[in-house]
Parts: sequence; structure tokens; C-alpha cells
Amino acid sequence: MMPASTVHDFFQAIIAKDADVIMSFYDPSPGTYVILEGPRLSTLGFDRIKKGWGDFVQSPISLESIFWEEGPFYEESEQMAWVAGIIRLRVVIREKVFEQVFRGSFVLKKSDGRWVICHEHVSGALQDPYGIGDWLKQ
Repeated sequence: MMPASTVHDFFQAIIAKDADVIMSFYDPSPGTYVILEGPRLSTLGFDRIKKGWGDFVQSPISLESIFWEEGPFYEESEQMAWVAGIIRLRVVIREKVFEQVFRGSFVLKKSDGRWVICHEHVSGALQDPYGIGDWLKQ
């Protein structure tokens, strides 16, 4: 399976809110590291990541869809790969439906002949982090 296909299947497990399948995509290591969009900022270690996803699937948050708005871009070698781009999530919380856009990047490694996530980074862009707007000139 290609690295981007692995991330796609991971997204489908999130939409299905299946914690066991979600966790099957992670390297079961204490060094697996996730940077997330929520208030915690990061989670280190498979066991803590597992608890977070378990709590997520019990929460009122559901994702109707996750799709690549830009990308996915990826590169792979024999043992490691990365997948990255901009993702759009369609979120449902009780009766409220809305969309969020995030940057997403995944570092994967080969384990028993398949790709597993050893680092995940999903984050939202700040509107004006330095108080001067975008420094890119038009």
C-alpha cells in the first residue's frame, strides 16, 4: 500500500469512529508523537494516543468527511515516508455542522511490511501570528 493510501484509510477509520482501527495505523511505540489541533498541543506515546482516540470516539464530535484540499504530497524511501497537505474536515457536533481547514503531515515507517504512523502533525493556521499580516509581498 502506498503511504498516501495509508493516510486515506486512517481518515476513513476516524470518520467511522472506530478506535481499534484508528490505533492500528500507529506505530505502537512510546516514542510515537502527535501534534494536534486541540488545546493539548501534543501527545507522546502510543498508550496516551490510544486514550485520546478512545475519548474522541466517545465524544459528540463526528467527522462527515476529510479530504485533501491541497495534496496529498508524499515521498517515500524503503523504510520511511511522509505525506502532507491541506485537509478540510466537515465536522458535526450534535446539530451543528461546519468545516475546518488544517495543515496535515504524517511521517510513516515500515513495520511488518506495512506503513504505520510514527509522527502526525495536524494544525490550524493563525490569522496574524506576528501582528504584521503576511510578510509575502504581492
